[in-house]
Amino acid sequence: MSPRQITVLGECVADAFAEPVNASNELALRVLPGGGPANTAVALARLGTPARFLARLSDDVFGRLFRAHLEESGVDLSYAVSAAEPSTLAVAELDASGQAAYSFHAQNTADWQWTPGELAAVDLSGTACVHTGSLALVREPGGAVVEEFLAAAAPGATISIDPNVRPLLVRPEVYRARLAHWCSLADILRLSEDDLELLMPGTGPEQACDTWHAAGVRLVVITLGADGALASLDGERVRVPAVTTRVVDTVGAGDSFTAGLLHHLGARGLLGGRLAGLGLDEVAEACRFGARVAALTCSVAGPNPPWLDQLAELSPTGGA
Repeated sequence: MSPRQITVLGECVADAFAEPVNASNELALRVLPGGGPANTAVALARLGTPARFLARLSDDVFGRLFRAHLEESGVDLSYAVSAAEPSTLAVAELDASGQAAYSFHAQNTADWQWTPGELAAVDLSGTACVHTGSLALVREPGGAVVEEFLAAAAPGATISIDPNVRPLLVRPEVYRARLAHWCSLADILRLSEDDLELLMPGTGPEQACDTWHAAGVRLVVITLGADGALASLDGERVRVPAVTTRVVDTVGAGDSFTAGLLHHLGARGLLGGRLAGLGLDEVAEACRFGARVAALTCSVAGPNPPWLDQLAELSPTGGA
């Protein structure tokens, strides 16, 4: 079965990585296209899911880089807005384990300036799932506009949200204040163990899942780094191990996991509504696929998700 289109809404960020230079008083930055929603859209398209990206892309040098990267990966930009504001820049510093710490340059940039009119014309008739999250949901003035778009999309599409908490830009309490509302809109909530600690400090994954189910979301998936992932479907749980790989860095791994999860569900015709036909075995299978996609992303530098044929490196059968 060919997967139906998934529409991703959110930011595209210039991820700048420091690289050594000969002169002691110079710093070279290698800039790669990133941003959680953009990474997810790219990963979906590379896996073979028709992926459309709703973004506000600047006309500056970074915006041109974003467009080329997205189009080369097969992402549909037909509803992307050509924005006058500058692009968002994130400077990433990697620790010894490949984990990234970011500093953001995001004041008055293109990604957060959504207006109702820019999203009102989007045709979702061919869309099985709308995925969003990260800063697009909490940065104003666009955050409320994105929430309204999700509410309008929900009758015809599965709604997927990844909070992707960025405490350097938005205080965690802002996410906490909105999370119950997001759960009422969403069918799928995917987040990391770091997100969990920021959103519900000291709360175990199982207890958090129950809280979010009570708020309305049916499927919660918490990725746990080297410990794999915990998935909870209406309170039924399954744990899926991580895939062993040589880690270069973890940038974009969670976004790739989300793309693998959604691609796998979509390829089996399980997206497009309230997940009525979804069982725990299918959730586990989708999470195992997502873990393979994430592992390959960790094995290369930056947010560079794999193409479908590359999954054969980690799986004897390859496919979706």
